[in-house]
Amino acid sequence: MDARRYLRLARRAWALLLVGVVLGGGAAFGVSAALPERYTATTQLFVSTTGADDLSTAVQGNYYAQGKVASYAQLATSKELASAVIDDLGLDATAQQVMSRLSATVVTDTTILDITVTDDTAQGAYSIARSVDTQFADLVDDLETPRGTTTSPIKITVIATPELPTAPSSPNLRANVALGAVLGLVLAVLVAVVRDRLDTTVKDDDTASALTGAPVIGHVPVAAHLSEGQPPAPHTSSPAAEAIRHVRTNLAFLDVDRPPRTILLTSSVPGEGKTTLAGHLAVALAESGNRVALVEGDLRRPRLTRYLGLVSGVGVTSVLTGAAELDEVLQPVRDGALEVLGAGPLPPNPSELLASEAFATLLAELAGTHDVVLIDAPPLLPVADAGALAGLVDGVLLCARWGKVDAEDLQRSAASLDRLGARLLGVVMTQVPHRAAPVAYGYGVQPASTRRRWARRRAPQGPAIAVPPVRPRTAQSTPLAESRGH
Repeated sequence: MDARRYLRLARRAWALLLVGVVLGGGAAFGVSAALPERYTATTQLFVSTTGADDLSTAVQGNYYAQGKVASYAQLATSKELASAVIDDLGLDATAQQVMSRLSATVVTDTTILDITVTDDTAQGAYSIARSVDTQFADLVDDLETPRGTTTSPIKITVIATPELPTAPSSPNLRANVALGAVLGLVLAVLVAVVRDRLDTTVKDDDTASALTGAPVIGHVPVAAHLSEGQPPAPHTSSPAAEAIRHVRTNLAFLDVDRPPRTILLTSSVPGEGKTTLAGHLAVALAESGNRVALVEGDLRRPRLTRYLGLVSGVGVTSVLTGAAELDEVLQPVRDGALEVLGAGPLPPNPSELLASEAFATLLAELAGTHDVVLIDAPPLLPVADAGALAGLVDGVLLCARWGKVDAEDLQRSAASLDRLGARLLGVVMTQVPHRAAPVAYGYGVQPASTRRRWARRRAPQGPAIAVPPVRPRTAQSTPLAESRGH
């Protein structure tokens, strides 16, 4: 996983990371608040030898004291010292309880002994530490004084007397909350990375291009009117509308010498937004000066005519069975620059109808009277209908819904088109979240990767699809239109 992928992962999982920090810090705060307060007092003792009259004797005494001080650290937490402290202070506690409150460490390369006392109260910690000063010195004096003598060769000197604690030493609320937040963040990062590794859905251009062998030519962002199934309207300036126009523009420059005129729109699985893209792309092509035919090629679950608010009882199957002529079932939208051919009555054998010579003839007739023909086909993987149509068109646009289509499914779809000899024009990422959307300019969304890939092939601005001039049209309003945005 490279740095860019980590950054993308962080952007996608920012909410999870924030929750991890909040929960970790909150849990640490709760635990710390529930813990009893503890107070700490310390005393520092210096171990030396007596009777050092000259330098040589002093050096020897220092080495002797260093050898002894490690043993004294054990003595400072012993039962004997704890019992002496209990007798001195008259504590209502056992020797084991007092021992648990004591700890001792030797300052490295010195004969200095640090003794720490921890107690439930500040006064208790202070009193025990003061008692340790005297009781420890007396205990060492008793242990080190040889028989028959009254003087110990070891001297214990208090060099840092204990002070009454003014604040509890534990729990350290700030440190614990900070540590909890860090641990929560680390756990959230691990969860995000594991989830990302287990998530095989497609969420970036590089993956989509690598799986299909085709460029990503557009990104349709999440938009309320798309999610709610509102019909397309020309001349709007919303981010989604501008994204569709970028798809239209990129189509024009995929092959300037041989621009596609019959285009199949499909997806790997249902629910990836191909019908929505077909409707909006048809409107975008028509508003740029092309005469467009939009064909409802899904003869199993047709949704296009209902989405556009048109009649759904006649269409493709009506023409193929001879029940109606093509001109009788084409439904114009706005000023007739866009004409829609519905699915018609649902047949029992949709795959056979779409693969028939009659449908090929119908498609050729539409291509002869229109500049661009778009076909909204069923998904590739569940049924064979889109495969039957793929060989009849100039190219295929494959919709891939961000975060839904599995990488294996997308790869299988591209492989299926390749086996059929179909020309995959490109991939359009749909329902792209705003946090993952490419660079925006004004109200438009322009895929950065597409800009880089096709910058060298750009030509002067003109119609999105290079076609012969179309008939003059009058600008009329329709029930589907919104006010002109630009």
